[in-house]
Amino acid sequence: MPAPNDALPTVYFKRLDAARFEATARVGGGWNPAEQHIAPALGLLVHAIESDRDRRGQGHLRVARVSCEILGTLPIAAVDIEVAVLRPGRTIELVEATLRHAGRAAVLMRAWLMQEYPAPALTGSTFERIAGPDALPPWSLAELWPGAFVRSVEARRAQREPGRAASWVRTDVALIEAEAVSPVARMMGLVDVANGLTPRVHADQAAFPNLDLSAHLFGDPDPDWIGLDTTVAFGGNGLGLTHSVVHNRGGAIGVVSQCLTVRPR
Repeated sequence: MPAPNDALPTVYFKRLDAARFEATARVGGGWNPAEQHIAPALGLLVHAIESDRDRRGQGHLRVARVSCEILGTLPIAAVDIEVAVLRPGRTIELVEATLRHAGRAAVLMRAWLMQEYPAPALTGSTFERIAGPDALPPWSLAELWPGAFVRSVEARRAQREPGRAASWVRTDVALIEAEAVSPVARMMGLVDVANGLTPRVHADQAAFPNLDLSAHLFGDPDPDWIGLDTTVAFGGNGLGLTHSVVHNRGGAIGVVSQCLTVRPR
């Protein structure tokens, strides 16, 4: 039996040294509670990229695009992160971060970092707004999924039909023990739950884990609630897509897409 929610750690990772982190029991996954849910690891990688950026004196650059390749499952254990600058620049950089367990690469992330050019008069998009978190009913991911991670996420959801929903998610669990992280790293540590917010079918009927996650950001996430306007599509050929427009309380700030492998039980 899983530990009671209030008996679980209040952090997802503990720092062991400059590049090594210990995952806590809080990261238990939805497909297998004995493995890491990939969401916190993605937030950890963004934090590593931003920390490396700041150490190099490039703090004027912001994360604009993140692409993550999920190369395999992760046990709930220590992981190592290596960051490399692939394309240095004063106003634009391409940075790569690799997360490894026991020497094996498990997640590969590439991020475009871009300089901001303030232009408030140009603000705008045609993405439809969603109702705010206070207007949506509470809903628990644990109704559909096992694992300690989903039980650490507070959610509100208005489901139009299976595979189509507007949701807001947040957590009071720290990404890294005793360490401040940016709103972007915090957001990236949550958005992988999009694939579990409004499944087209129950996990008893089919497995549909994502192989990747890509995020394009043009606005700033709020420090608490993250809005996700999510659509899930299955192609009938084993291929699928979960696509979400990401919102703060003021409107859309980006998009997140996840490539799915859909496998009937």
